[in-house]
Amino acid sequence: MPPKKPVRINKKRAKELEKISEAKKKREEAKKKRDEDEDNEINEEELEGLSIEDGEQEDQSSGKARLPKESKAKSKAREDDYRMATGILESRPLATDLKIGGFSLTVYGKELIKDTTIELSLGRRYGLIGANGSGKTSFLKALAKREVPVPKHIDIFYLDCEAPPSELTALEAVIEDAKLEMERLERELTLAMEQKAGADDDGDDDNGDLIHFISEKLDSLEPKTFESRAGHLLHGLGFSKVMMRKKTKDLSGGWRMRVALAKALFVKPTLLLLDEPTNHLDLEACVWLEDYLRTYDRILVVTSHSQDFLNGVCTNIIHITMHGKLQYYGGNYDTFVKTKAELEINQLKIWKKEQDDIKHLKAFISSCGTYSNLVRQAKSKQKILDKMYAKGLTPKPEAPPVFSFRFADCEQLAGNILAFQNVGFSYSGKMSDALYTGLNLGVNLDSRVALVGPNGAGKSTLLKLMAGDLHPQVGGIRRHIHLAIGRFHQHSIDQLDPESVVLDFVIAQFPERKLDVQEWRTVVGKYGITGKVQLMKVKTLSEGLKSRICFALIALRNPNLLLLDEPTNHLDIETIDSLAKAINLFKGGVVLVSHDFRLIDQVAKEVWVCDNNNVVPWKGTIRSYKQHLVKQMQKSMKEYS
Repeated sequence: MPPKKPVRINKKRAKELEKISEAKKKREEAKKKRDEDEDNEINEEELEGLSIEDGEQEDQSSGKARLPKESKAKSKAREDDYRMATGILESRPLATDLKIGGFSLTVYGKELIKDTTIELSLGRRYGLIGANGSGKTSFLKALAKREVPVPKHIDIFYLDCEAPPSELTALEAVIEDAKLEMERLERELTLAMEQKAGADDDGDDDNGDLIHFISEKLDSLEPKTFESRAGHLLHGLGFSKVMMRKKTKDLSGGWRMRVALAKALFVKPTLLLLDEPTNHLDLEACVWLEDYLRTYDRILVVTSHSQDFLNGVCTNIIHITMHGKLQYYGGNYDTFVKTKAELEINQLKIWKKEQDDIKHLKAFISSCGTYSNLVRQAKSKQKILDKMYAKGLTPKPEAPPVFSFRFADCEQLAGNILAFQNVGFSYSGKMSDALYTGLNLGVNLDSRVALVGPNGAGKSTLLKLMAGDLHPQVGGIRRHIHLAIGRFHQHSIDQLDPESVVLDFVIAQFPERKLDVQEWRTVVGKYGITGKVQLMKVKTLSEGLKSRICFALIALRNPNLLLLDEPTNHLDIETIDSLAKAINLFKGGVVLVSHDFRLIDQVAKEVWVCDNNNVVPWKGTIRSYKQHLVKQMQKSMKEYS
């Protein structure tokens, strides 16, 4: 056997390998240093993409996370290592508008947004939309962490976690942040005035604009009105006067999230980033927040699965296309849909004309052959063709992939499959503080019920009673012997194994089904989990894709009753439409809790109001119920004032 030839590496490749080796060594040294000294300040060179400004622990309203311990900041930094963002500041350094060119965003090694422009103007309210997994949340986090060059004078608030539990009351927590924001603005104003005093003529205008902007923000805070304004915000978000005086450590995570939202609304940051802000709100609070944000006069970027909310709040839409570009549209969501459809029709016409022209030009050139009298004409046509290619051809409009699925046909059962008979329930076990009393209701295979009502009225509790997770102290709940329940609740995605590969996890849930891998891939693909996504670890997926896995598991179990608690929280708008179609085609019963008015409008035949220890049918549609909430909210806010 002849000896193997030695592998030759050219000098250029050798240098590349040497650089890779050095970079790897540096990363290992940086990691070792972080592990050895948990109390040291995070070094920007050690953790690419992380930007933590001075004074971070003091000022949440400036877009810097309030982290009581440095080790906690380090933990947060490691969580952010999965993404990398790049961009170049193109707006003036002291401008209040923001323009970043050459923006790209890579998540888990995949480039989601490619070489595009971020352009945000003061006074505009942007709805950020895109398919599940397109990078909406990562985009907001990259802005919030200043992983792209956002000028320091543009203060940022990113709502991604609840207010920390503390001895402060909800009211005090909001006011405390307002005081910190005042101190920060006073420092910024002093610095800007010092810079203006020492600046040359070229810098005077920018500094003057900045000083005017900061002064207006300071004037708008008005310390004398802190308590009344903070109370007004908390009341709008559903707090009673008693709850406002509760310490944040005694509030649930959902209520502390409302405190965090109130903090953001109070200080009115220049750039407010809200990622699905309605997920933690009931319908009443959603109506109030929509009304409040419609007049927000700074820069707002919000993601939401609710078309109603986007229509009521947004002046502009930013669409993350399937090609990884940011496309900007004027108007609300309905205007975006109409404009996009019109543009695609025109684009298709232009594309067809170009393709016809190319076809005719090529046919003419081919027909000329070598005839001397036609060669000159052929060359002329070829020049026209070359110019078309050089200028760039119009791409053919592509329809985005549609997530389409259906729940399997279920066993048909006659009469009520679930019946409450004089049910009374209390978490304490004492009927003196019962959540429900004398409850009588029934659900059958034709039921399409939406549960509405304020937070704390017992909507999720009612679903748990239906599912058998809770048991009544009084009365009884009868279930059909063949009843099979499919459940989706707000913690369903937390029950997925983050370290498992998607396909392996799904297969493991159904050991009784004897299908080969390719057959399983086809089955799972029906639920919008396709291609490479099936072979990725669960932890690398967006929350929306995780929700799709949950719905796939529900559908594969062939239920005849669906109990859905806030199923739209992490879904994109197209997926919600597909879910609505699947529910309407489902042959079983559905009981739904949602703050998405549009989904309820699409699927619900009945609206049940949970309030005052009882459940009563609403005499009307969900739209009439929303109008009722608007009037109720206006009256409540007027009385509070």
